Amino acid sequence: MNKVNIKTFKKTLSKFTTGVTVVCIKDKNLIYGKTVNSFNSLSLSPPLVLFSLGNYSSSIKKFLNSKYLSINILSKKQKNISNHFSSKNPDSKNIDFENVSNNSTFIKGCIANLECKLIDKIKKGDHIIFICKVINVKQNDKLKPLSYYNSKYN
Repeated sequence: MNKVNIKTFKKTLSKFTTGVTVVCIKDKNLIYGKTVNSFNSLSLSPPLVLFSLGNYSSSIKKFLNSKYLSINILSKKQKNISNHFSSKNPDSKNIDFENVSNNSTFIKGCIANLECKLIDKIKKGDHIIFICKVINVKQNDKLKPLSYYNSKYN
């Protein structure tokens, strides 16, 4: 057994397989996105999901001020998109987006996309938890999901 510190905590959590998402917002016709694997369903009725972003995230203020956003569940073919949006201040010019209602955008080629309304934000530790009501969804059953395990894509 090991004492908990940042290194052992991160290594232990890397043993949990997660899907990979990119959360996007649109602000003044610019699209901001962040790779997120801290994504969960919260409630079926009403349909709620949650994700978290670090307080230190490069566009955290933009996300805190948004009303609508999209959560894009990446396919196995989209490792490059995950890597792109995990960098600091990523540019979204070369990403293929689809405009949807409420000034939201979906990333094309995902296994699923959720359009959401942000309904609550909770600051805990060094992250902010965003709670969202899902208002529209899109799915593609022909693609395989991108997953993350042991600090690697699978």
